[in-house]
Amino acid sequence: MPLDDLIATPETKRRYVRRLFATISDRYDFITVALSYGQDKRWKRRLVDLAAVSAGTRALDLATGTGDIAFALAARGAAVVGLDITPRMIELARRKHFRDVPARPAHPAFLVGDMLALPFPDNAFDLVTTGYGLRNVPDLAASIDEVRRVLRPGGRLLSLDFNRPDNAFVRRVYLAYLSAIGGTIGYALHGDPDTYRYIPASIRQYPGAARVAELMRSRGFSRAVYYPVLGGLMAIHDAVRR
Repeated sequence: MPLDDLIATPETKRRYVRRLFATISDRYDFITVALSYGQDKRWKRRLVDLAAVSAGTRALDLATGTGDIAFALAARGAAVVGLDITPRMIELARRKHFRDVPARPAHPAFLVGDMLALPFPDNAFDLVTTGYGLRNVPDLAASIDEVRRVLRPGGRLLSLDFNRPDNAFVRRVYLAYLSAIGGTIGYALHGDPDTYRYIPASIRQYPGAARVAELMRSRGFSRAVYYPVLGGLMAIHDAVRR
């Protein structure tokens, strides 16, 4: 079955994404660096800078992976929970330690959980972050609703992700490049070229940064803007809950 068909509905996408991330967990840190040519950490640092957390900020990092954003927020004083649907990702995150932090802050708490059914009460957090999370959820609107629910009024959502360029020519070139490089790396690491071709396939089905901002505003965020990254091929969303 073509990859696009495997992620065409919320249920099929749920199954596919869970299998995919279970497969790539141990290579996740390597692949984020490889596909971004080493820029991934800089993009995440920009997101954390925008968060401007202080001691005691209650933060939730969704699709935390191996915890890069969660650790960066904790290093700046936030009380952080990192959540991911993939148990192996959480296992790897729990093994990590702070690097280049003179005073060791509290270690983030890491939990296995679903972005569509967050195991937290209403108004529990001041900040929700996610790196590459919203594009991967089976139901984007439901996920944004859950984020709004667990944020206090005035709390912020910050999301880093690939963008879907509006310009058709740029989009074709961008997706062709990601398919080629993803196929090569997928075959080399896993013997399956479709492993990382999921990224361009998911971008084809993604609304794009401007429409995601519109969706956030329609789901209870009083302000939702995005900042282009890498010439607009990536984006950081910044939204405030009403």
